[in-house]
Amino acid sequence: MQASVVTKSVSSLSAAMRAGSRDEHEAAEQSPFIDELLSGNLAKCAYVDYLLRLRVVYAALESAVRSDRDDPLVAAVYDPILERLPAIDADLGHWAPGALPNINSSAAEAYRSRLECARGGSLLAHHYTRYLGDLSGGRVIGRALDRVYKLGGAGLAFYDFPIHAKRYKDSYRASLDDLRLQTEEVEKVVNEVKLAFRLNQALFDELTANLAAYRAQEAPTE
Repeated sequence: MQASVVTKSVSSLSAAMRAGSRDEHEAAEQSPFIDELLSGNLAKCAYVDYLLRLRVVYAALESAVRSDRDDPLVAAVYDPILERLPAIDADLGHWAPGALPNINSSAAEAYRSRLECARGGSLLAHHYTRYLGDLSGGRVIGRALDRVYKLGGAGLAFYDFPIHAKRYKDSYRASLDDLRLQTEEVEKVVNEVKLAFRLNQALFDELTANLAAYRAQEAPTE
């Protein structure tokens, strides 16, 4: 679906972002890696590799957002309470105690490179894609991990936000809509949201390519 078509058929920025990235969003939700992980078929090191990639992404995203927080488009959604890097580090300490937070990942590096040059509306698009995803599908993943790996709530700080998710998401979308962007600006933001989903999909594809190795190691049992 082309962004130019979407922006003519919706009345708000948040609706345009959601509708314009629907195909990319659905593709990310169908990742074989996530399916296998949440089915309990993979060793814990699979999730560690995922967390390490997320660490690269969130370190870049949160640094860029803090640096550009005075831009009106970034300021509209900037909120330190959303930052995930400390939570990721806490979770890595649970899943892989003593491990260095490094990973050899071309997908994570490509994602980081894009975030490091994102500004204004482009950065807003990445902020929306990651954090609203965390407050929606991310919480579902957290609950499934807790059950499959018998965590008792430990090692899941990444999914723990000290906010009411629905109210926060509603307020976030209202802030987006209050920006009143021109059609051309909306299209740029929507296109960057689509790119953000593709960059995230590349992380999943990279992990999917290693499924055989993850399955060969000890996986959780019910």
